[in-house]
Parts: sequence; C-alpha cells; structure tokens
Amino acid sequence: MTPSHIARRTPRGIALCIGIGLLAGLLSGLFGVGGGTVVVPLLVLLLGFDQRLAAGTSLAAIVPTAAVGVISYGLNDAVAWIPALLLAVGAVGGAQIGTWLLPKVSQTILRWIFVGFLVIVIVSLFVVIPSRDAQLELMWGNGIALVVLGLATGTVSGLIGVGGGIIVVPALMMVFGTSDLVAKGTSLLMMIPAAISGTIGNLRRGNVDLVAAASVGLAACTTTALGAWLATVVDPFAGNVLFAIFLVFIGAQMAVKAVRARRTR
Repeated sequence: MTPSHIARRTPRGIALCIGIGLLAGLLSGLFGVGGGTVVVPLLVLLLGFDQRLAAGTSLAAIVPTAAVGVISYGLNDAVAWIPALLLAVGAVGGAQIGTWLLPKVSQTILRWIFVGFLVIVIVSLFVVIPSRDAQLELMWGNGIALVVLGLATGTVSGLIGVGGGIIVVPALMMVFGTSDLVAKGTSLLMMIPAAISGTIGNLRRGNVDLVAAASVGLAACTTTALGAWLATVVDPFAGNVLFAIFLVFIGAQMAVKAVRARRTR
C-alpha cells in the first residue's frame, strides 16, 4: 500500500469521506447533479487521490446518491421517465468511452479539463433562466437529440468522474425547454445506469477505491433528500448564484494544484 492509500483507511480518512459525502448529497439533491463536482476535487485536495482514482471513486459513489435523489424528485412528480431513459441509452455507451480514455490522459491535463468544465458550468448557471412551469414535449427529433446528449454526457462522466447532471440540467432547460425541477429529477435518473456502466469500466482498470466510494455514497444518501426538498423552496436564481460561488472556489483550488504539479516536473 502507498502512504496515501494507508491514510485513506484511517479514522480521519473515513471521516473525511463521510464529510465529503454529506456535502455532495446535499448539493446533489439541490442541483440535480451527481456530486462529482464536489467529490472529485475534495478527494484530490483532502485525501491525496490522484485525478484518475478520484474520478473513478466519485463515479461509483454517485450510484446510491442519484437513486435517493430520483425517489425524492419522483415523489414531487418531477421526473420525465422516458426522456431519462433515452439519455441513459447514450450515457451508458458514453461512459465506456470516457473510462477507456481516462488512463490515456495525463493527470495534469485531466485537472485542466476539470477546471475548464467548471468554468462552462458556472457560465451556464447564469445563462439558464430557471422556470417551474416549462414542459418537455417529446418528439422524434428531440428524442434522438436526447440520446446524443446522453452519449456526450456519459463520455464526460467517465472521463472526469461527474454524474453528468451539470451538463444535462442546463441542456434540458436551455435546449429542450424543461422546468428546472424536472430537469434535475430527470438528470438524476439518467445518471444511475451511466454511473454503473462507468464504474464497471473503472473497476477493470483499477481506478476505484471501493471503501472510499461506499463511505462517500452512503453518507451522501442521508442528505440528498434534504437537498431535493430545498430545491423546491429556494429561489432558483439564488441557488445558482450560491452554487457558482462554490464552484469558483473549487476550480481555483484545482487550478493551483495543476500549476504546482507542472512546476515540480
């Protein structure tokens, strides 16, 4: 075992995983994301995971978290089931592509990809105008588009360890005209098969810490329902602003780590 691996098995390491999971679950329910935007950078920054292992572990932890979120949104009739299945069809294949690419890309490049990804998400939070009344009308054309969106989302999910919600939620609102709550619930349902597919690929390549994933995922399950409830009572724009502030902090930390890693070469 490496020193960082041993550190992750200490009471402090497990406690940190649980804390990361509690925060990730809250944000997962609140914003309809899998929590990878929280889990990946915090595993790297707090527990010394390399970028690949953090991505794979995060993806595994997303499965139980998303399942609890789907139940919470489903109880509020905020899940578009057929569009979610169409997204999942593309996402399952895309996740395999992403996990295949993961060991072929350097950790520094992965860090910068993640930072760039966060920038796109932050911008999208202010481009999207949240609505509680919009509906998704399913037709042949946008059905195919949903599968393509799922494929792209699954690839990104497998590559950087996010569930894909931070792509799907803005896309469903901006491109498909879906309400913000339905976009979040649908996104969480799509994540489950995509995360399972990606995790299978990562397990084959040794890119998952199952103990950490279980600690993060089970802890996240305890706060996801709370986050989903908050999503129904918090003003959508105010929620986007708070999430953007958090992502700026995370992105800055990851950028600093990437710069330092390059200087030490």
